[in-house]
Amino acid sequence: MKKITFVVMAMFLSLTFYPGQSSAATSKKVTPTSLVDQNPNATPEAKVLLQRLDAIDNLDKSDLKASEKKALRKEVRSIKGQLEAMGGYVYVSAGAIILIIILLIVLL
Repeated sequence: MKKITFVVMAMFLSLTFYPGQSSAATSKKVTPTSLVDQNPNATPEAKVLLQRLDAIDNLDKSDLKASEKKALRKEVRSIKGQLEAMGGYVYVSAGAIILIIILLIVLL
């Protein structure tokens, strides 16, 4: 009797691991899914800040003094902080997504 229950349990377990990737590999159209806006820097202020970052990046820093380099680093940090504040990103980790899904399954 134990042998039959073991075989039945193994059969059901093997059916739960059905490879669903085979149907995904045949589809031609791929649609990206994201929780974040694809173009967060669409405002004119953000474009100006990005242009300033590019100008600083393309600047020849070999002939600058240490104090000037330090000032540029501070400016880059402040610009990046302003861009992050404008972006409004929401970062969700994989563990949090799994936890949310489990909670939804249990509660619903």
